Amino acid sequence: MAVPKFKKSRSNTRKRRSQWKATAPTLVKCSNRACREQKPPHIACPSCGQHAGRQVVEPA
Repeated sequence: MAVPKFKKSRSNTRKRRSQWKATAPTLVKCSNRACREQKPPHIACPSCGQHAGRQVVEPA
């Protein structure tokens, strides 16, 4: 198993970690014309309960 020969410096460690960024969640408008709430894609709308033009769950 590979083992580092030397300790990584603090600056190199921080340069590498500076690339770790949180991304904003992707949101799309609900396809229901009466609703149009923001929701994650490929998921039933939490406010109206529709997905792909069909009622799949009871609205909350």
